[in-house]
Amino acid sequence: MAVRPIRIFGDPVLRTKCVPVTEFDKGLRRLVGDLTETLIDAEGAGLAAPQIGVDLRVFVFVLKDETEDEPEQLRHIVNPVLVEQSADELVDVEGCLSIPGMSFDLARSRRIVAEGFDMYGEPLRVVGTERLARCLAHETDHLDGVLFVDRLEPDERKRAMRAIREMILAGEDIVVKQSPH
Repeated sequence: MAVRPIRIFGDPVLRTKCVPVTEFDKGLRRLVGDLTETLIDAEGAGLAAPQIGVDLRVFVFVLKDETEDEPEQLRHIVNPVLVEQSADELVDVEGCLSIPGMSFDLARSRRIVAEGFDMYGEPLRVVGTERLARCLAHETDHLDGVLFVDRLEPDERKRAMRAIREMILAGEDIVVKQSPH
């Protein structure tokens, strides 16, 4: 397992629709390990395979029950499908490890249910509310080549794209350490 570089806005892999995992083998377990180590290093809430340059439908995330005093758990999901999304939405600040230093208010479903598999091919189901629902939606979007800025209201999206262009043109050093979501 290794900490891998996180791909930054502008990298074409972030706009690629990922392919489903077909082999639940040692290579997949290594990918999940690398994603996990990279997420821990970046202190993020979630990280999808294309963010480290791999076009497979896999992501890792931090599971934290906000109503319990349980410790955080690192989880993963392979070939996720969002099978339920509530019509009730929650507006909250959202950002992305691939667009460091930027965060914007975005409405997402308050409750989401994702189904997929673990790295051994066993089926799993994840029910997320509020922050976890946001994370599940955000990371699944990455697997479809969609970035959170694409989901912003038109005026807010223009403002976000302007800020991103200014950051790139300024040649700012991009250091990914803290997750904005």
